[in-house]
Amino acid sequence: MAGKDRKKELARQRYERQQARREAEQAAARRKSVVGGAVATAVVILGVAGGAWFFTRDDSSDEPLAAPTANPGECLYTPKGEASKDVGTPPVVPAYEGPVDAVVNTSAGELTFTLDGEKAPCTVNSFTYLAEEGYFDGTSCHRLTDKVLQCGDPDATGMGGPGYEFANENTEGAQYKKGVLAMANAGADTNGSQFFIVYEDWDDLPPDYTVFGTVAKGIGEVEKIAKAGSEPAGDGKPKTKVEIKSISIEQN
Repeated sequence: MAGKDRKKELARQRYERQQARREAEQAAARRKSVVGGAVATAVVILGVAGGAWFFTRDDSSDEPLAAPTANPGECLYTPKGEASKDVGTPPVVPAYEGPVDAVVNTSAGELTFTLDGEKAPCTVNSFTYLAEEGYFDGTSCHRLTDKVLQCGDPDATGMGGPGYEFANENTEGAQYKKGVLAMANAGADTNGSQFFIVYEDWDDLPPDYTVFGTVAKGIGEVEKIAKAGSEPAGDGKPKTKVEIKSISIEQN
């Protein structure tokens, strides 16, 4: 091959190599663009779907959000609605590990509760905290049934609470005998500040309500309140006004 033709051939081969390399780079760029776009699209779709699921989720979801849990030895009080009387939230570490007395000064007489800080530490922790902060002071027991007297709502409507809720405790095998002190709730793990005093055995009440103590003194006063009746009869506002004036906590 002549020198001139040889140069032309080398130039042609060099051009073809450059062209092939350029086409390969362009193809790679196109693939990267397509993959990147697909990933971005997937992220947007998942993000929107996730947000919609998070903000509009109801109880029919197959995979409900995991409920927060407390650390060992601590209590979990989660925000719930607006507090009827805002006194803050109890400390996460229970203040009492054993029995503790609560002396309840009411318009109908004095009651003494013995609280079970061992079996219901977070409930007792909440009750004693609210008592010491004056949450119950000046509140009225708003409900009387043929078995229990219910108190602990500053609004006296049955709808009030402390602005937080917490889990059930000490319900396994619970029996609601005369003198038992238990938490009222609106379903499992929705405890707040409302509680009830059992003044007559309630044998068919399911064990869904945290038992956190007993009435050590004064159950006779509650029986007198019950005897006076309620309006409406059987389940309503006590005819005898029961105002909690103060509660003092005394360590056993």
